[in-house]
Amino acid sequence: MPRVSEEYKEQKRREIINAAHNICLRKPVGMVTMTDIINETGMAQGGIYRYFEDIDDIFRAMILDMRESYSITERTDEIFKKADDLSVEDIADMICDMLADRMEEQLMDIQKINFDLSVLAINEPERTKKILGGIKSEGNLEHLTNLTGQILCKADKEGKIRPAVPVDDIVKFIAASYSGIQMNCIIGACYQTGPMGGFKPRPLFNTLAQTIKLLLGAGAS
Repeated sequence: MPRVSEEYKEQKRREIINAAHNICLRKPVGMVTMTDIINETGMAQGGIYRYFEDIDDIFRAMILDMRESYSITERTDEIFKKADDLSVEDIADMICDMLADRMEEQLMDIQKINFDLSVLAINEPERTKKILGGIKSEGNLEHLTNLTGQILCKADKEGKIRPAVPVDDIVKFIAASYSGIQMNCIIGACYQTGPMGGFKPRPLFNTLAQTIKLLLGAGAS
């Protein structure tokens, strides 16, 4: 039996991951099955199991791939490296502008899949824990949230802000607001008319930036 090269193995893994990604754009993540992967790739079931243990192992690889392909970490780091030279208000504007840019670009792609994963976490917490258990890298939002907390705590100690509530609560509010904007914009894209239509990322992130400034005691511009 001929030996299979590492390049060939990686190519097959990539085909399976790409297939999972494409299917998750058409179906809720929690409804995707191994049969879907088999049909999408044209590979035999046994062939797929050579590279992945099960569907959740494929999802884990897909999430890692999305974190690398759609990373905002570098841009986040660029903004926060300028923290000593920028006002907190400027940082809030730059971060929210970046998030609006990315959500507009990726709304029905990675944002949709991330939203589905959040729903899966609510409905099947143990399964989600299993999927994420093998992922050691920091996610985009987790990285942003951690850095935001550090910057705001430092600004608070230096007297540069006068937070209306504890900084930790503001950071949690930002993360919760991001999730809410993501959910409503995805639903709005699917149902463009009616009460759930009309949600757009940029106006909502602009409002979030102004709200953050008010919470930090900086005032809205």
